[in-house]
Amino acid sequence: MRVIVLVKQVPDMERVKFDTEKGVIDRKSAGTEINPFDLNALETALQIGEKTNSEIIVLSMGPHSAEQSIRDAIARGAHKGILLNDKKFGGSDVKATSVTICAGIKKIGNFDLIIAGMQSVDGDTGQVGAEIAQILKIPHISFVEKLNEFDCNSLTVTSNIWEGIYLKKVKLPALITVTKDINIPRLPSFKNKMLARKAEVTVWGYDDLEEHLEESQLGFKGSPTKVKKIVIPKTAHREGKMWREDYSHAVDNLIEVFKCRKILEV
Repeated sequence: MRVIVLVKQVPDMERVKFDTEKGVIDRKSAGTEINPFDLNALETALQIGEKTNSEIIVLSMGPHSAEQSIRDAIARGAHKGILLNDKKFGGSDVKATSVTICAGIKKIGNFDLIIAGMQSVDGDTGQVGAEIAQILKIPHISFVEKLNEFDCNSLTVTSNIWEGIYLKKVKLPALITVTKDINIPRLPSFKNKMLARKAEVTVWGYDDLEEHLEESQLGFKGSPTKVKKIVIPKTAHREGKMWREDYSHAVDNLIEVFKCRKILEV
């Protein structure tokens, strides 16, 4: 089997800043890491690979710094890493991103399974996986939280969607997106980290993918959606009141609060 894992380098969302005027994330304002959900996707692929002797290929689209995330994935057990990098890819929305990644998948060639995280923590759209499956015309299952059975021909999984639990079976080739509940990602050993530093990461630009892409599909030109405004919500703080003498007034106030919150029936 050949399993392709989609990985995205994302900023540390606890420290990153936003450019509210341009409507973008200031990615230089914080450190980077592998999208947490993608680590669950990688672990799922590794568990399948251990029982089916599969080749695990990590595919990412991003700046040159994303090579570090690919090397991290190799240190955790992936066999090969490919980065899609070109200035023409910059500014891509979910559609342009999906089209570009599909071009990379087509260049890789035959595959049996594509696994992605359910969403990225910097965008939270959860759309790229499904769009890739649609473009490639393969079946897909989203929000997989348990891998029940698998072989070289099919997968049986548990999917959690809209408060419903579904048992689904899909024939390969297919695509799945996974949640954080599917597993606990393994940590790389120090030895594997050192080996991954020397691993070769293949980099493909537009010229390498031109057979499967049109320039009009890329970046800002190929992105039908635009972020017009970013609003950062104010941090909510707990409110408190204190009554020291007029306890009957305090009781009346509490009753009104409980009625408003529907804790007490009016």
